Amino acid sequence: MMSADRENHDMTRHDIALLLADAADEVEIGIAPTQALIRGGRRRKARRWAVAAAAALVVAGSTGALAVTGLSGDEDRTLPAVLPTVPETPNAVEPQGGILATGTDEGRRWTVSIDSWRAPKDTADARSALDAMAGYGDYPADVRTEADLVGKIAYFVYHTTNNAVGEDSRSTLIAQNLVPEGDTLSGTDVEAAAVPLFPEDGSQRLVVGHVAKTAQQVTCSWKDGTTTTVERAVSDEINDKETVIRDPKGSPYSWFVCLAPRGTAYQSVEVTGQTSR
Repeated sequence: MMSADRENHDMTRHDIALLLADAADEVEIGIAPTQALIRGGRRRKARRWAVAAAAALVVAGSTGALAVTGLSGDEDRTLPAVLPTVPETPNAVEPQGGILATGTDEGRRWTVSIDSWRAPKDTADARSALDAMAGYGDYPADVRTEADLVGKIAYFVYHTTNNAVGEDSRSTLIAQNLVPEGDTLSGTDVEAAAVPLFPEDGSQRLVVGHVAKTAQQVTCSWKDGTTTTVERAVSDEINDKETVIRDPKGSPYSWFVCLAPRGTAYQSVEVTGQTSR
């Protein structure tokens, strides 16, 4: 039989996870022009993508702009290894995903990674998942009870940077979402967040987003008229010489990262190549 102290400890941790997840849902809608969330392609409905603080939400092809603020914060995190080839352990409650891209800009390292949590099968499974997420500092928005998480994948996208001397890594939540297990994108659908590469930068140089599994090429256009084309990865290897379209394990989407040259910033993004499957 579980001791009273142990039971109270588990309940406290679980309750904290739910409280923090509920707090994450308290996002303020307003204008915040230093970050952008871009939606493009043929979307059947507006998809809620909770974006970290200082984010301007831009719907591609429209005249409106909307910002979502909240869910921000810097924290120490250990980046996961690249996980696409790691076999899944049945019933294991741990994040999948891994590093989407990494690089060096003027001697400073940056990395974009994703935590993707499998969809729980029932409320007991969801309770275990919430406890595990709390251990990683992942708190899903829109989750007030275990039932809210059942059948849904939760993902969290992080941007980690070093300071000017290459030390003191800090990680910031770019975006998170909770989606049905069978959710998909199709055709030229694209959703992305544009953020500064480093916290002190003013321009939105880093673009992180997801596309359909059929996407073979994504083109990011910059304000100076230049473009960066991202092709689908041919292997799971990660290097700092290129950014590619990847299929992180546990995610229903393909993901990409674009980086603008210094002196310019995000203008637009679109899927420019896809397969017919």
